[in-house]
Amino acid sequence: MAEVTVDGDVLRGEPPTFDTDAAAQIAERHFGLRGSASGVGSERDQGFVIRGADGPVGVLKISNASEDASVVDMETAAALHVLEVDPLLPVAAPLRVLGAGAAGGRTAFVTTVDGPGGLAHLVRACAYMPGTASIDPPEIGAEAAYDYGVVVARLARAMRSFFHPSAGRVLMWDVHHAAAMRPLLDAIDAGDHRVLLTQVLDRFEASVLPRWPSLRSQVIHGDVTVDNALVDEGGRITGIVDFGDMSHTALVCDLSSAIESLLVHRPFEDVVPIAMRVVDGYRSVTPLEPAELDVLPDLVSVRAVTDAVLFGWRAALHPDNAYLQDWAAVLPLLGYLEEEGNARFRQRLLPGGRTADGDALLERRAHAFGPALSPLTYDRPLHLVRGEGVWLIDANGERFLDCYNNVPVVGHAHPRVTDAIARQSRMLNTNMRYLTDAPVDLAERLVATMPEGSGLDTVLFVNSGSEANDTAWRLATSWTGGRGAIVTRFAYHGVTEAIAAISPEEWLTTGKPEHVETFDPVDSYRYPERDMPGELAAAAARLRERGIEPAATFVDGGFTSDGIPVPPPDAVRALADRTHAAGAVYIADEVQVGHGRSGEHLWSFAAQGVAADVVTLGKPMGNGHPVAALITRRELTERLAETTEWFSTFGGNPVACAAALAVLDVIEDERLVARAARVGPALRAALADVQVSHDAIGDVRGIGMLTGVELVRDPATKEPDPDLTGAVANGMRTRGVLVGTTGRAGNVLKVRPPLAFGDEHIVLVAEALDATLKGLGR
Repeated sequence: MAEVTVDGDVLRGEPPTFDTDAAAQIAERHFGLRGSASGVGSERDQGFVIRGADGPVGVLKISNASEDASVVDMETAAALHVLEVDPLLPVAAPLRVLGAGAAGGRTAFVTTVDGPGGLAHLVRACAYMPGTASIDPPEIGAEAAYDYGVVVARLARAMRSFFHPSAGRVLMWDVHHAAAMRPLLDAIDAGDHRVLLTQVLDRFEASVLPRWPSLRSQVIHGDVTVDNALVDEGGRITGIVDFGDMSHTALVCDLSSAIESLLVHRPFEDVVPIAMRVVDGYRSVTPLEPAELDVLPDLVSVRAVTDAVLFGWRAALHPDNAYLQDWAAVLPLLGYLEEEGNARFRQRLLPGGRTADGDALLERRAHAFGPALSPLTYDRPLHLVRGEGVWLIDANGERFLDCYNNVPVVGHAHPRVTDAIARQSRMLNTNMRYLTDAPVDLAERLVATMPEGSGLDTVLFVNSGSEANDTAWRLATSWTGGRGAIVTRFAYHGVTEAIAAISPEEWLTTGKPEHVETFDPVDSYRYPERDMPGELAAAAARLRERGIEPAATFVDGGFTSDGIPVPPPDAVRALADRTHAAGAVYIADEVQVGHGRSGEHLWSFAAQGVAADVVTLGKPMGNGHPVAALITRRELTERLAETTEWFSTFGGNPVACAAALAVLDVIEDERLVARAARVGPALRAALADVQVSHDAIGDVRGIGMLTGVELVRDPATKEPDPDLTGAVANGMRTRGVLVGTTGRAGNVLKVRPPLAFGDEHIVLVAEALDATLKGLGR
C-alpha cells in the first residue's frame, strides 16, 4: 500500500516495470526458484508467482525503487518473528538469497537488481501459499468472517513483542494520519461524496484522534484485507504474504482494516452482522477494551475514506494500473455506515452501553416493567452508568459514595472479580452435569470456612439468596416432616412463593400465613430485656396449637430488615437451641450480612457461636454476579435425595464459581473482615458524634460494616419518624452519599457500604448526615 508523507517518493513513484521473463530469471538466479512467472496485482510494487513443472514454487516481490531498505528489513524480520511465535499462522516464510549462508542475518533474505531505466530495486522471495486474492467480499460468509477475525488477532498477538526502528514511520494507510489526506481530496473525482469524506475526517479528528494516546498500541500488520490475504473457496485465510503496511499504531486498527475490506460490495443488511462476526472472532483470542469498541465504528469509516482517497489519488497518477481503478467502490458502503450502519454497529458492540435521556428512560422503564417491580430508590432516581470501588457514577459524571449496597462486597467493578468472570466466560460456561474444577474448588473453599465441628460439609449451588432459602426450606421440610416456619417480626428472606410467605416484609395485604409464626428480636434501644429465645419457643407452641409441626427457623444474623437491633450473641445462640428443642432446623441466612460484613468472621452465625443446620449465601457472593449457595450436613441432602433429584441449570456454573472464588480471594488478601471490624465501629463513633447535636437521632448501632441509625420524633417517647427517615435518605443523596432505610416502621437509616469503605470515607457520611438534618431543621 502506501507510506511516508503525502509527497513521499514511494506514494508518487511509478511501480517497477519488469516483464515476466525478467522476473523468472531473477527468481532463479537469486533464489533458486525455477519456473515461469505470472504477475499479481500490486499498488506500488511488482509481485510474481513462480510456477515450476509441478506447480507454484514461490513468490517474487520487486520493490518500488523508492522503497527504504530498512522498511524491507522490517517486513522480513516481522514475518520471521511471527513464524517463530506462532508457527501455525499461514504466513509465507521468507526465502534466503542463494549463497547468503545461514549466518547472513536478515540481509540474507534481500538482494538488489537493476531494472528498466537503470533504477535499483530491492528483491525478495517467499514460499508460495495456496489460495486466491481475487474473491469478492460477499463470497466470504459469516463463519469465514469469524475465522478472519481469529487470524487477525493471532497475528497481532504474535507481533506484540516485535519492534523495529522503521515501525515509527508515518504511513498514510495508518488512519492515525488520516488528516494528512485532506490536500488529496481535490485531486480525486469524488463529486457529491466529497462532503461525506470530509464529514468523516472532521468527526475522526474531533472525537477519535484526541483519544488516540489512550488506545493500546504496538507494531501491527495493518493490512489483512481481502486484497492482501489469500483465501480458500470458503473465504478462510490460507496465506499472509505481504507485510508492506506495518507501522506502530493503535492495535484496533488491524481489526478495522480487516472489517472494512470485508464489507465492500456487500448488501447493507449484511454489513453489521458480518462486521460483528469479525469482531467476535477477534475477541475470542484478544478481548477488546471499552475504548477500542467505542472508536471501532469510526475507524472502519475512516479506513473507507482512506481507501477512497489514496486509491483515487493514485489512480489519477497511474491510470494504467488496474489495481487502483476500483477506488469508488467503497463510497456506497461509507454512505450507509454514516447514515445508519455505524449506529447499529456501535449498539451491537456495546449492548446496554448507551446512555439514554433520564426522563425518557423513566417512561420506558415504567412501560417495560409495570407496577409490580419495586420502585426506584430516592425521590430523584439515580441514572447510573458506572461503579468504582465505593463510588457510583451517574450519567452526568457525578460521583456518589455508596453506603447502601451490600452486593458489591469487595467494591464495585473490582478488577480481580471482573477479570475472573471475563476469563472464565471466554473459556467455558456450562452446568454441573459435567465435571469442571471451579464448582468443586468453591465448594471445598466454603466448607473450609465453616466452624470446626459444625458438620456443615455439603454444598448446593443456586443463583440467588431467594433460591438458596427456597432450597433450604425444602431440606428442612424433607428432614423434619414439618411445614411450619418461624421468623423474626419483619424479616426478609426472598421472593419465591415459598420464601415470600415466610418474609413478613413482603406481607403487604396478605397477612401472616397459617404455617408461619414470628418473634421479636432483642432491641437494646427499645426492649433490652426482651426474652427472644422464649418468644421463639412460644411461636413454636402456637404452630403446634394449630396442628403444624415446626420445620425451620430462619434468622438473618444482622437482623437487617428488623432495623439492625443487634441482639447479644448469647441470645442468638439460644435461638438455635430452642429451634432444635422444637424439632426444627435452624437456617442461618447469611445473604445480607455474610462474606465478612460482621467484622468477626466470614459468617455472622459463626461469630455468634450459633449451631446452624443450614447456611444460605447470596447477594455479595459474586460481587454482583448471580451466584448463591447453601451449606448443610450431608444427612439432610441424603434425605432430600430419597424423594427427588435436585439440580439447578445455572447453579454452580464455572463463571459464577470463578466470580465467587475471586471474591473470597479479595476478602482474604485485602483483609476485609479486619477492615470491617475496625472501620465499622469508627463510622458509628462518628455518627454518634453527630447524634449529640440532633435529638432526632435516637440510636446508632450495628455490627462490623452494618450500621443502623434510628430516627425518632421525640427522644423521650422514641416514637419512630419514618417521614424524616425518608427525607434524610433523599437529602444525603443530594449531598453525594447513598443510604437506605429499614425496620418495621421504616425509621432506621441502613448504612452498609462495600467492605472497601475506608477511614477516609467516614467524614463524608457524618457530614452529609449532619448537614441534611440541619437542612431539615432537625
